[in-house]
Amino acid sequence: MTTPDTVTANATMAVITQAVALGHDGDQDGAREALLEAWATIGPAGDPLHRRTLAHYLADLYTDPAQALVWDIRALDAADSLTNDRAQQHHADLDVRAFYPSLHLNLAENYRLLGSFDVAHDEIVAARGCLDTLPDDAYGTLIRTALDEVEAAIQDRSTERRH
Repeated sequence: MTTPDTVTANATMAVITQAVALGHDGDQDGAREALLEAWATIGPAGDPLHRRTLAHYLADLYTDPAQALVWDIRALDAADSLTNDRAQQHHADLDVRAFYPSLHLNLAENYRLLGSFDVAHDEIVAARGCLDTLPDDAYGTLIRTALDEVEAAIQDRSTERRH
């Protein structure tokens, strides 16, 4: 049965999905504007699934690591308040723990780019601590490979962008 809350939640996720698609199609400015508009509606106390999803993707639209870091911290904060019950209302297979490797990876990358190597290393350790939540598929391989690359860049004390 569809309730008004379900309709609103689905509409919000549709707005986020459309904005992410804009970014994937090369319209980073349009994607960023759409996500910022959605954030103004959702707000910092809104649905944690929406906040996590929006902030996670919005962070990727900033080239400045300090700006990206703000959104990655918001994504992690939202994940910390997200329950599996809420996540599974959106998709039955979602497990909140599976969000953490990517969230910590992104934080590690931003801290590394900012030259905060010790904090970046702590985020790598946190990401590795929950790798068991990732499937053995292309996405899992992507995250594991990126973790290795970021960790090597941290060890090298590099603040250069990865390719």
